[in-house]
This record gives sequence, structure tokens and C-alpha cells, in this order.
Amino acid sequence: MKTITVGLAALLLSTVASLAADAWKEANVGGTKIYTNAKGMTLYTYDKDEKGKSNCDDKCAANWPPLKAEAGAKASEGWTTVKRTDGTKMWAYDGKPVYTFIKDKKAGDVSGDGVAGVWHIAKAD
Repeated sequence: MKTITVGLAALLLSTVASLAADAWKEANVGGTKIYTNAKGMTLYTYDKDEKGKSNCDDKCAANWPPLKAEAGAKASEGWTTVKRTDGTKMWAYDGKPVYTFIKDKKAGDVSGDGVAGVWHIAKAD
């Protein structure tokens, strides 16, 4: 029984780690390293957010869908989770919540960069 419990614990830990790694990835767009979601859609930050807190809800979140974090997701390599006002969690890089943009239609689109002067591509360091 002890072997099964230890094996199950290892499987759960590796699953949580893979959930984090599968949520985002690095991409190269025009010579700049950026972050995208698992499908290659560009991730953005919002100037009106606070470190560790999203201020993009309701209509804002409909246009700028947050990068949702699965239950049990753990911080990894500069990435953390942020609890939203609706109780769900989303990913944040360096404390800044990240979002996709509804007008980006395919991987590599960056049409959200600079919108209203407050939306910016999440760049990899």
C-alpha cells in the first residue's frame, strides 16, 4: 500500500507541474521572445492591474480572456497564480496577470499590443 501511495503522490506532483508547463510557452515573434498560451496565442499584460491582482473583469475579461489556472496549479519559473474576483485563478508572470485578446485570430497575431495605451505583449526576459 505504501508503494501505491508514494507512486500516486509522484503522479499527482508531475501532473500539477505539467499543468503549469502546458499553460504557457515562449515564442519568437519578429525577433522578440514573447509568452503565448498553449495554443500559441499571444499573452498580454494590463497596466491597470496591480501586482498579484487582476482589475479586468466582466466586459474587459470578455475581450481579454484571462489565462486560467487549473485548480492546484503551482508557481513555477516566475509564474504565479492570482485569485480573480469570481474566485477562479489565473496565471501571472512576474506578478502581472496575463490575458489573450479576442481579436487575435491565429497564433502569432499581436493585434492587442498597445490597445488604449494600456495593453502590452508579455515579453520573455
